Amino acid sequence: MQLVEDKYYIWYNRVITALDGLIIVLVALSWSLPFFENLQSQGFRPIVGILATIQAGYSFVLYKRQARNNIWSATLFSASVASLIVISLIHNSGQLNSWFMIAWFVQVLLSGMFGHFVTVGTGFVISFYYVIALTGYERAVIISPFAIGMVVASYFFGLISFLLWKRFYVNSESQKVNQLSGQLKGNQQQSEVLIQAISDAVIVVDLESKITLLNPAAAKMTGWAVNEAVGVDVELVAKFSQEDGKELSESIHPFKSVLSNGKQFEGTLQVNGRDGKTNTIVSFVNSPVIQPKSSQVIGSVAVLRDVSKARNEEHRSADFISTASHEMRTPVAAIEGYLALALNEKVSKIDTKARDFLVKAHESTQRLGKLFQDLLISAKAEDGRLVNHPVVTEMGEFLEQIVDGLRFTAEKKGLLMDFTIGNSSTEKPGVSAGGKVIKPLYYASVDPDRMGEVITNLFDNAVKYSDVGKISVGLTGNDELIQFYIQDTGNGIPAEDIPHLFQKFYRVDNSSTRTIGGTGLGLFICRKIVELYGGRIWVESEQRKGSTFYINLPRLSAQKAATEKAKENQNVL
Repeated sequence: MQLVEDKYYIWYNRVITALDGLIIVLVALSWSLPFFENLQSQGFRPIVGILATIQAGYSFVLYKRQARNNIWSATLFSASVASLIVISLIHNSGQLNSWFMIAWFVQVLLSGMFGHFVTVGTGFVISFYYVIALTGYERAVIISPFAIGMVVASYFFGLISFLLWKRFYVNSESQKVNQLSGQLKGNQQQSEVLIQAISDAVIVVDLESKITLLNPAAAKMTGWAVNEAVGVDVELVAKFSQEDGKELSESIHPFKSVLSNGKQFEGTLQVNGRDGKTNTIVSFVNSPVIQPKSSQVIGSVAVLRDVSKARNEEHRSADFISTASHEMRTPVAAIEGYLALALNEKVSKIDTKARDFLVKAHESTQRLGKLFQDLLISAKAEDGRLVNHPVVTEMGEFLEQIVDGLRFTAEKKGLLMDFTIGNSSTEKPGVSAGGKVIKPLYYASVDPDRMGEVITNLFDNAVKYSDVGKISVGLTGNDELIQFYIQDTGNGIPAEDIPHLFQKFYRVDNSSTRTIGGTGLGLFICRKIVELYGGRIWVESEQRKGSTFYINLPRLSAQKAATEKAKENQNVL
């Protein structure tokens, strides 16, 4: 029930607390020094000191805490105790004839800040005291015109107090609304300033794909003026394509997909300017705006960061790596060839010690050649130059052939080999104890050479990091997906390393990886190849329990596979 501003209540409490301190001092002097004994007759008795101590303690200990919740009630308590102190001083120093009546009238004048109920209440307090005083004191003194005048004056001062403070009254609810409105307005202005100032482009659309906000960076990127773009369909203003310039499909449109499914969209796209000449490569993040109560999508906020310069630098870096790798492969291949000839007993005769040196040199040269090969492939995979010739492939037969070729690698290290297609599991793929196994056909459009690189890389890793146990390779799927996995019984991968495992040059830092060696490019290349076919690769692992690498690829139906094969044959002819 706050009626006036906080500052009036705060100063009122401070003044009362200061006077309480003075009263406590005077009461203490009246009881400790004979020179001040007459103060007791003036009203400064122990009860007054006790009340003053209570009010002062409340002000120092509890007032601030109570004021945070309701400053009106917190200050009213101080005013009530102060009224008791004044009444006690009046009663102990001459009743209604006491000069402390002046302090009472001041108290009444200040009561208006608490409202008219409190102001009227002060009149009842003095009236109640007047009635009580009639029963215990000389009636001539109490019934005197002066005493009656003091009671009447108390009501008069109460009226003046109400009229005086009424002009300072504020509506607490309106005050809160105004404060909240000011805060919202301030926050809105701050948000607008930030959005207008940031270098990233920001586009806000409603549920109908109409632009509601476009900052200067987005205007510059799209070639539209801010006032022209607001209210226009976002597809007309921001024309997107894939990073390589190819047209986007409806299912992956950055705004339509977010507004329809309510999920955040992230990716790298190309924004085509209004003039048709300006193209900008952007890192794009579009987040849905969801209404809290209904959990419905009511729009989206897109942030576009220009990464054209970074992409150009990456392309230049990739070109350098590609050129350097290609040029260095030639002398390395020559060295490897000469070492192979030197190790051939039909070509040259060398002693055992020299042969050991040449064998080590040959192995090192092979690793160096593999490094250059990986660098070349990774550079081409990053800028889209990786040679890729997808054809319809029956993945069961394809995987079976690869596993047969890799089986010796596992057996050489003493590891068992297990191969599964569909729901059948055999030690030798395609053959069971009872005869021929009928296997489902899993068709996919992939480049067999590239997918062979992926399977071989994952299988080699499984063998390298498994000292004992078994390597399991499996293939399964449903109507839409083909999934195959390679499982090992090695030491596993720490949980903190799994999110970074398919990044370029990333290697798990432990003793086994340092002993085995590697470039940190194998899994990066695997991811890039799998993504060429719209697939996904990931790993599930637990330390000391092994790892399982999964690959999902889109599955072709038998009818579609036959149609695609017919097209391939026609193209060949």
